[in-house]
Amino acid sequence: MTDLTIFYTDDDEDDLSIFTDAVESLPKKIELKTYNGGDKLLKAIYNPPPTPSVVFLDLNMPGKNGFDVLKELQNSDEKRHIPIVIFSTSNEPSIIEKCRNLGANYFITKPILMKDIVKSIEYALEINWKEFIPSPKNFVYKS
Repeated sequence: MTDLTIFYTDDDEDDLSIFTDAVESLPKKIELKTYNGGDKLLKAIYNPPPTPSVVFLDLNMPGKNGFDVLKELQNSDEKRHIPIVIFSTSNEPSIIEKCRNLGANYFITKPILMKDIVKSIEYALEINWKEFIPSPKNFVYKS
């Protein structure tokens, strides 16, 4: 039995592979679906099963970028409840604030070391999304 279903989108094949390796090392039974680009992610979300427990979303992608995906999901009455974790190389305060204002639930700047990537994903998956309220103090992952 699967504990969680994660959707992750990124346009970088290496990042998709690293994320997959990190998730596979976690002790939970996780169904991971990866997508190369925002359009493919949205198509999967709007055509379940499966339905994601949480979505990890890169920001900088060609075509529909992370901001576009985030806006579209937040504007959907039936999909806005899905927790969105921004998983980006950016750590600029203006980008982080924009994501929070657009309705993202959490923000992780992609760590460099595999152990830190695993730790950041694991931390995000431990959050009780039904009770978590993003604020400037708790929105960004601190390693």
